[in-house]
Amino acid sequence: MTTLEIPASAGSVNTGSTGNTVPHLSPERWAAANRHLVRKALAEFLHERILEPQRLGTGAGPGPDHLAGPAAYVVRSDDGLTAYSFTARVLQLEHWSVDPASIRCTRSGEDAAPDALRFITEFRDTLGIREEMLPVYLEEISSTLAGHAYKQWLGQPSAQELAAGVTGGADVAADFQAIERSMTEGHPCFVANNGRLGFGISDYRAFAPETGEPVRLEWIGVHRSRAVFTASAGLNYRAHLEAELGAPALASFDAELRAQSVDPDEYFLMPVHPWQWENKLTVTFAAEIAQQHLIPLGTGEDSYQAQQSIRTFFNTSTPAKSYVKTAMSVLNMGFMRGLSPQYMKATPAINDWLQALILSDNALQQRGLAMISEIAAIGYHNGYYEAASAKGSPYRKMLSALWRESPLPLVAEGRQLATMASLLHVDAAGKPMVSALMERSGLEPVQWLRRYFEAYLVPLVHCLYKYELAFMPHGENVILVLEDGVPVQAIMKDIAEEIVVMGDRLDLPPEVARIKADIPDGEKVLAIFTDVFDCIFRFLGALLVEDGKAGEDEFWGTAAAAIREYQAEHPELAGQFARHDLFAPDFELSCLNRLQLRNNQQMLDLTDPSGGLQMAGRLANPLARFA
Repeated sequence: MTTLEIPASAGSVNTGSTGNTVPHLSPERWAAANRHLVRKALAEFLHERILEPQRLGTGAGPGPDHLAGPAAYVVRSDDGLTAYSFTARVLQLEHWSVDPASIRCTRSGEDAAPDALRFITEFRDTLGIREEMLPVYLEEISSTLAGHAYKQWLGQPSAQELAAGVTGGADVAADFQAIERSMTEGHPCFVANNGRLGFGISDYRAFAPETGEPVRLEWIGVHRSRAVFTASAGLNYRAHLEAELGAPALASFDAELRAQSVDPDEYFLMPVHPWQWENKLTVTFAAEIAQQHLIPLGTGEDSYQAQQSIRTFFNTSTPAKSYVKTAMSVLNMGFMRGLSPQYMKATPAINDWLQALILSDNALQQRGLAMISEIAAIGYHNGYYEAASAKGSPYRKMLSALWRESPLPLVAEGRQLATMASLLHVDAAGKPMVSALMERSGLEPVQWLRRYFEAYLVPLVHCLYKYELAFMPHGENVILVLEDGVPVQAIMKDIAEEIVVMGDRLDLPPEVARIKADIPDGEKVLAIFTDVFDCIFRFLGALLVEDGKAGEDEFWGTAAAAIREYQAEHPELAGQFARHDLFAPDFELSCLNRLQLRNNQQMLDLTDPSGGLQMAGRLANPLARFA
């Protein structure tokens, strides 16, 4: 077995005579997981100005000496009896680069091991967690710790191996999925980012993305009187299902429906996550099954691999076939991971609209921006729960699915696919994957960064300026096309629920009007400042500084140069450049953990993405000095 292969024990642990189903939960791995998560909690809660640090040593003031070298700090618990001291360097955007080995915990003056669960309870008042929310948040913290311990036990490829590819480039899909399942951190900003509440250990081993286990989806028939199927222009239901299932499987499912004494033409076929079928639909939707509004048909033949978003699956049997995204009533990172049948209805039309926009825009085409469309969707309306629940309730989002194009047909010979989350990945030896990609490319780091910014940053900036259109462009939502380790193209995904048109520069057809939101003019630029600078580049720049690849001035100066060159190419948008100034002295600090700490079961109302934001003052803009 090479180090790039997932151990056979990942999906079904050989427990031997001890019956130990949790071999990853050892004292050593638990201690490492706690130190890792306490480091992240310190860094992100300090960044969001929730914790108040005291600088230690000669001339120490109440807070950080920004942009200076490493210094010693301490934060104290609500009752003052527990102290966490550590060494950190404060980088641009108030990014706290905390040395995990330096963290020391004392309780009532006695040394104690860093403990993330106790950390949360010791700072509960400072963190502002309501009493009824605290146990659920602790459960998410515990799950995040357990996941980290599992990833240690499982083992992962080195950064160099991932950058080179599991097959050396011979199989693009296999290389892509090896990277996908090897990501260990999750969202870089959220402390509790691996909750997955509802999973037991068997579910974790079967369905967690990092295990890489093959999954076969359940299929059900759903009565057309309660379901809505929509597809991209020119694609009908039968043609879509034949392409995804194949004629023999389709005929087999039709035969099963006839065996249940129903007419197949009165039903749509829908894929369902096995966990959702086992844990929710068989109980919560029992009435629908008993009345033959839902009819179980068995498992499909294709094998899939769960992606980082946990409810989306890549077809490993036939990689050119579509992804399948399913509803899951699992609480993870501030939301129940369902899918709204109301949203499914407009999903293909929204994707068609955006695809046409991208293909018609010369600036985007020059930089290769692409998207993989959500080409078909099906949503099921359960009348019982819709009558009993509020709009937006998780009870209304238990049964829907969509199909998203595979990126494989977009990849030219000799190129590689990688989730953009991989740029922030650090292997067990402490090697960042971005450094490994730079080394593979043979380019100087600044040259590599310029290519990356051209492929990813500039298209997002252009969409803001020309259309006041914003994506949710975090690492898991973007696929990079690499050539010899260099990003040459960005592929956007997760479109219908994650894009927003913020102004009046576009006339939207009625069928896609849902994506328009009333965003205050001053907040529109946060689509770049928050979602790109603070949530991605803050971490990427710090990794390169810590690994000695590029200084902060080189990193941000290269980003500034890419934006300036783009602006020079588009003088017709000068008014927009001033209106949404990316070189402004500062911008509002929008805080993600504050959202989760306020309500870890629904952080935001997706129909009002601006209304619930949590701000904490302003951050100095690292581009301002290059204005």
